[in-house]
Amino acid sequence: MQPLPDQAPAPAADAKTARPLLPRDDPFLVAPTGLGLLAPGAIIRSREVELAFLGLIPQQVSAWQLVYRSTDLNGAPEAAVTTVVLPEGADPNEPRPLLAYQCAIDAISGKAFPSYALRQGARSWGSIPPLEFALLAGVLRKGWALSLCDHEGLLGRFGAAREPGYRVLDGVRAALDFEPLGLQASTPVGLMGYSGGGMASSWAAEMAPEYAPELNIVGAALGAPVGDPAETFIRLNGTFHAGLPAMVVAGLRSGYPGLARVIQEHASFEGRRHLQRLETSSTLAAVVHHRNHDFDDYLDAPLADVLGTPEVLHVFDDLRLGQRIPACPVLMTQATHDQIIHIEDVDGQQQRYVDGGATVHYVRDRFSEHLSLHPLALPLMIGWMADRFAGKPAPTGTRTVLSVALSLRSLWGYVGMATAAIRTVTGRPLSAR
Repeated sequence: MQPLPDQAPAPAADAKTARPLLPRDDPFLVAPTGLGLLAPGAIIRSREVELAFLGLIPQQVSAWQLVYRSTDLNGAPEAAVTTVVLPEGADPNEPRPLLAYQCAIDAISGKAFPSYALRQGARSWGSIPPLEFALLAGVLRKGWALSLCDHEGLLGRFGAAREPGYRVLDGVRAALDFEPLGLQASTPVGLMGYSGGGMASSWAAEMAPEYAPELNIVGAALGAPVGDPAETFIRLNGTFHAGLPAMVVAGLRSGYPGLARVIQEHASFEGRRHLQRLETSSTLAAVVHHRNHDFDDYLDAPLADVLGTPEVLHVFDDLRLGQRIPACPVLMTQATHDQIIHIEDVDGQQQRYVDGGATVHYVRDRFSEHLSLHPLALPLMIGWMADRFAGKPAPTGTRTVLSVALSLRSLWGYVGMATAAIRTVTGRPLSAR
């Protein structure tokens, strides 16, 4: 592809030796003029990067960042970025599947975006993607390629509808076209994520049939995928995790002008100041500093009345998952005692998928809660995806189990996951088996 006139790559020193810039300050991520002339997924520029656990421990992998043309909430062209990873020394001529893993960014600040948080020298304390990479490193030992998209976009629209799916799918298109990865148009692709990453993966699975039907997506593994963000918002308000729905409100203001007007009209000065602070907070800081906050304390009208305005109802309706049906097989996992995402909301998403004709295997876990299910369910999700990559028939139906950990396959998966995590935190090679 011929570059657009102002597509000059960022200086090499920025990618390999200098401390990384936050996404909003990084010229590498700036969209070129004439962006709309490019097809969705077209690569604008690329750079090789060094990854490091918690920004400190270099990882022995091959990694690049791809800036590509994507689409925002309103259908306008935008530039997006994904970090693509291979095991160090992987032969690009060897066939391999591509796993598009959506991290639980769950923040507005660029310090939580994978393109920043996974790089050597990053200061991303309190963010989730570095911890997820340690858990996920086992897939590199399988020889799979990874795509880790900044699915919230440069503005950090945590919780927005549709556009996370566009960014993920266009990131897959870019990865398939990126020659150093050695992938083909027919490469089998899997979608996977947990919590906020499960929500983004749901959008990718739902948007794929109409937005990217040419992709060979063989499965979507959705862990605690939220289901109905509006109900989650209402349930978490005033609880220990109230910072999460507050983060969603702060992130959605730029994408939903009606919501921004409601906030401007009804929120107090202190309430608006809290939303501004969230724009620079890590996930952990947002939860700790905004625990037990109640939106009623920052409004000039009862919260129920504000939530009943047409502008807010429009947003809530837009965010509900399951209004489009994935064409690929789906695995869903959810803790029945999840303290953040209620089981009823995920049950509803699963039922909407099944009613629409999707192939869904739904596993409900009685032992876990939200945080513990993430690592406990990962071997199940990876094993299920390995079966899809191998072309095996996808299971269907709903099972409620004591724990997803109580199977030989899961127990063996924990051994592999622990081995890969140890290699990650000690900086040892993640070579393919």
